[in-house]
Amino acid sequence: MMSASHQAFYTAVRQSIPDERLITDPTRTLAYGTDGSFYRLVPKIVIRAESESEIRTVLREAHAVGVAVTFRAAGTSLSGQAVSDSVLVTLGDNWNGQQILDGGARIRLQPGVIGQHANNTLAPLGRKIGPDPASIATAKIGGMAANNSSGMCCGTKQNGYHTLSAIRVVLPDGAVLDTGDALSVAAFRESHAVLLAGLAQLAADIRANPALEQKIRHKYRLKNTTGYGINALVDFDDPVDMLAHLMIGSEGTLAFISSITYDTVPDHPHKASSLTLFHDLDACCRAVTALREQAPVDAVELIDAKSIRAVQDKAGLPDFLYGEIPDAAAALLIETRAPSAAILADQCAAINGLVAGFTPAAESGFATDAGVTAIYWSVRSGLFPAVGAVRPVGTTVVIEDVAFPIEHLADGVRRLNVLFERYGYHEALLFGHALEGNLHFVFTPSFDTADEVRRYSDFMDAVSELVAVEFGGSLKAEHGTGRNVAPFVRLEWGGDAYDIMLTIKRLFDPHGVLNPDVIISANEQVHLQNLKAMPAADPLVDRCIECGFCEPACPSNGLSLTPRQRIVLWRAINDLRRSGADAERLEAFERDYPYYGIDTCAATGMCATRCPVGINTGELMKKLKGPTRSPGMATWSATHMRTLTAAARTGLGAFHAARSVLGDDTAIGATRLAHKLFPTIPILPASTPRPAAALPAPAAHGEPVVYFVSCVNRTLAEGSHGRDSVAASTVSLFAKAGLRAIYPEQLASLCCGQPFDSKNATQAANRASADTNAALLAASRNGEIPVYVDNGPCALRLLDAQKAGLVDPRLKLYDAASFLTKFVVPKLDFPHRVASLAVHVPCNASKMGVGPQLVALARQCAERVTVPDIACCGFAGDKGFTTPELNANSLKRLKPAIGGCDSGVSMSRTCQIGLTAHGDIEYQSIEALLDQCSCTRQTDTLPA
Repeated sequence: MMSASHQAFYTAVRQSIPDERLITDPTRTLAYGTDGSFYRLVPKIVIRAESESEIRTVLREAHAVGVAVTFRAAGTSLSGQAVSDSVLVTLGDNWNGQQILDGGARIRLQPGVIGQHANNTLAPLGRKIGPDPASIATAKIGGMAANNSSGMCCGTKQNGYHTLSAIRVVLPDGAVLDTGDALSVAAFRESHAVLLAGLAQLAADIRANPALEQKIRHKYRLKNTTGYGINALVDFDDPVDMLAHLMIGSEGTLAFISSITYDTVPDHPHKASSLTLFHDLDACCRAVTALREQAPVDAVELIDAKSIRAVQDKAGLPDFLYGEIPDAAAALLIETRAPSAAILADQCAAINGLVAGFTPAAESGFATDAGVTAIYWSVRSGLFPAVGAVRPVGTTVVIEDVAFPIEHLADGVRRLNVLFERYGYHEALLFGHALEGNLHFVFTPSFDTADEVRRYSDFMDAVSELVAVEFGGSLKAEHGTGRNVAPFVRLEWGGDAYDIMLTIKRLFDPHGVLNPDVIISANEQVHLQNLKAMPAADPLVDRCIECGFCEPACPSNGLSLTPRQRIVLWRAINDLRRSGADAERLEAFERDYPYYGIDTCAATGMCATRCPVGINTGELMKKLKGPTRSPGMATWSATHMRTLTAAARTGLGAFHAARSVLGDDTAIGATRLAHKLFPTIPILPASTPRPAAALPAPAAHGEPVVYFVSCVNRTLAEGSHGRDSVAASTVSLFAKAGLRAIYPEQLASLCCGQPFDSKNATQAANRASADTNAALLAASRNGEIPVYVDNGPCALRLLDAQKAGLVDPRLKLYDAASFLTKFVVPKLDFPHRVASLAVHVPCNASKMGVGPQLVALARQCAERVTVPDIACCGFAGDKGFTTPELNANSLKRLKPAIGGCDSGVSMSRTCQIGLTAHGDIEYQSIEALLDQCSCTRQTDTLPA
């Protein structure tokens, strides 16, 4: 139930913000009540804000009635700074603006831009943003700035504070300041003179206290995100500059960041990595100090002995990491980057020479091969799954980070390990960004009993005394203060500095509207309250820690629920079913879950490709959906594909005939009405292809290739207007490359089984796979001849079926990207090129690992190639015909991402339908594109 204040706020904001972006139902408010931390608060109201004017409205109305407001970007923060039991404001779809400035020397970004997307924009210019958190593929700029996120390479010199060029903020009173706009700054100096004078006075107070000023400078020699960034008060003279830099790391407690302009940093193309093992921790840490002071290193990661042992199941590591690892051992993962190969070689030699002086036990030497370096870095990235994937059900994963003065790094490692043992966190692993003295530790507490909470509390008290008091370090080096460390800010900083922070909060937010209990809290127990329960739900998802890394890959993100939110709700449903409590709430969850959770899940498994522990939430949704209700009909369909595809072609012909007579709107509207009455009838978009013509005759001569034309490509023509199937382009390509297509016998009756598998019609899917297996074996002479599969989802299905033993291992199965790259393109020239081309890497290509090959094929045919970061288009087999809002939601970013492209290409026929509909350009198959642009390679001959 809402309080009277929240009801008044809700009534007021409804005048400006549409109801569909105001969420108050119990299902979705619970779903949004989680972030990457181990706290959970359920908001009364969730607002998807789309503009700065809406933010101003929210703040004005919140101030008027006294309700608290919390802002959230991606929700990957780890310290409880993005959860609320009041009003939670999330970013809608209109916060993704990017503007390159000064030839790439600067970039202006809105807060909804994912960090990696900013780097993708800058990559052609050889630049990147400074902050590089491990979550950069998910975290958004607003959150990265508000938390002063850093990472493995940026250290303190290239973090958000030091690379800030300008910032635009909305203050709690609704005022807007853009420090990159002279007129805005001038107006703000006049309207907010009291605020600026207050900051200037705080700076003067610090200068009058030399011990405090020295402490501040010492603390920011380390990585430090504990409390407010009061270094801004000693680093700058102008209060406007102080205000701008106080925003970095303010965690949404002072203002809303509406845009930020960063000074970018070089992204050197030449990189090398090495692994070095030390049997003596002190020698290892002395080497770190030397590397920091004397060597051209970009990253140095320390991995302690227990962590090395935890990743010894990984293949491909240097041999010396697989043996007995002494307790006092540690390894360094070192990376160096350079603008040229020659400079890189010199840097590697210098680093090797320096490290050799500290008597390492073994070293790999520097590797430049991307595959090898990826394996090296998998040691670091594998540490979280090494704990998270094997934790007991019901426990959570806590990732803490602290910083020691680098000269005390070895002592810090040893003393933290003592605390792990003392408090029974034997599973804890320790690693970190050694150049900054920044150590991360991962452990798995349970918060289900008072004793467990007390154990965690005692542990945190001990860590705080060790790091902040005994060693003068940082309790939060880069993860933000949040709720987690708010009670310890005074302990770390002392009374004088803490009083300054209290004054800062009062100057900006005198009524305490913004994110209460974050950074500054009078509640000394706030870090022990609202701890997130992780009740058992299903073995498929019980390992989830709700980090949110899956969300950018999910096509239903913003439409219904994300994978993280689906798991949150399923955990709650199971917990309520077991306890028998709150029947009304359970009823609401069970009523809403079929659509929000199951029906709008694409079930393509792209979430698993982003999940640190490989959870495929789609598998759970398929399980909850249950087996098909019509197994007999499915089996009949699997054995009558010729009839079904013929009927589908007839239906397509009728639809296009109706369009020509009735017009698009009427014909498409008729399919919507028919779908409502008979859900098996598809909703057909304007980009629906025409029925495919008969398969072309293959070439008479050439090396044989068995060509499995998928049922979808036997049914749907290439493009939106023609009649030729993709087979026409494929056979033409084969002929140019000296290849001869062989169609399997009874091809018209074959199906890979994917349509049935997606409907949980397992018997029908296996029957279809078996029939196809027999036909392919016969056509390929028991695997002697390679098999070409022309639709990506079908190729993935057959390859997966082969791994599962349903398809004969002798068959040499190839997807389009792999086969064309290996056997066709080397025999072709490409005299024709399009100016600009958009490439969609479909889910199946990503899961088969052939996305880079698809993009490389496209580059043969285009002057400029754009690859939007859309992991899944949401068409998902036939969901684009039955749940078209899923496809529309996933592709809402498509048109802005492909601006200026003349055409598009992919390797999944149904994906191309949705991409054409929502991209406003024609997407074609990779076969059609290559055929249009190529000719047989001309071989040079010597004159007679």
